[in-house]
Amino acid sequence: MKFVVDCYGGDLSPKANVLGAVQAVNKFSDLNLILCGRESEIKDILAGEYSGDRIDIINADEIINNSDIPTNAIRQKTGSSMVVAYDLLKNNDDISGIISSGSTGALLAGAIMKIGRIPNIIRPALCPILPTVNNKGVALIDCGANVDCKADMLVQFAYMGSAYMSAVFGVEKPKVGLLSNGSEDKKGNALTKEAFELLSESNINFMGNMEGRDILSGQYDVVVCDGFTGNVALKSCEGTAGAIFNVLKSEINSGGLKAKLGALLLKNVLRGVKKKLDYNEIGGAGFLGVNKIVVKAHGSSGSKAFSAAIEQARKMAQNDILGKIKSFIE
Repeated sequence: MKFVVDCYGGDLSPKANVLGAVQAVNKFSDLNLILCGRESEIKDILAGEYSGDRIDIINADEIINNSDIPTNAIRQKTGSSMVVAYDLLKNNDDISGIISSGSTGALLAGAIMKIGRIPNIIRPALCPILPTVNNKGVALIDCGANVDCKADMLVQFAYMGSAYMSAVFGVEKPKVGLLSNGSEDKKGNALTKEAFELLSESNINFMGNMEGRDILSGQYDVVVCDGFTGNVALKSCEGTAGAIFNVLKSEINSGGLKAKLGALLLKNVLRGVKKKLDYNEIGGAGFLGVNKIVVKAHGSSGSKAFSAAIEQARKMAQNDILGKIKSFIE
């Protein structure tokens, strides 16, 4: 199983990406990776870390930054690590997908421009897996690829999210919720009301409208929304989790000896809670609806998180996510 890795563009790249790649190939004997980026820098990082034959390097001197206009960057920065990686993916049938922690906009634009959509898909969607209180995880689709949506797009998101949770995570008949401003059937704006009617007539396991407070509850396997709402929800969840731990740390530090002793006694519990809410344990966001596997790792991914994103891409290929989505859409 072979994937191409964009080694630049993330906050901690290229080191985190390269070391994450090493961790992944050491974990899976069937995995081969092609690392795209500045060859001399990548070789320096690999020195002493990996000496096997399942990692190759393709030189690419340019870097696409978050400040670049996505479509222009894909067209003009042809020597960038991301575009070189996409060209390899496009021209080689034995390469299953790409993993990158670089510019989200450029990665999504490259997927459309270089490898194209699955037939009958209106718009591909970005689908991260968020942690839940029961450790099952929930797919949030779309979380930013399509800011303005139509109702039939949300229906396709529901099908793709269901295929993803079924194929990759083994969820039988995934429970699908439509994110709205209330759980009642008549709640929502014009978009969600129309989508509600269409989803109610579909053959997916549609549970009706849901509220934002229930995203991490574990009651749902797939949360469907437009990209604007999904991105706000995603950032809110991330920010809330970070704020909770910052407040806990501040209160413990200012609470004196008793607070510190209490924290020491609860150390393993707090560590477990942090692990449950840590995106490093989950990987990245799959870009569903395109002709090959595309995984967007978090921009601030360390080596552990990037390795998890590679593992996620491997699992998607192993479980034929593209075939499952095509079957669901048909």
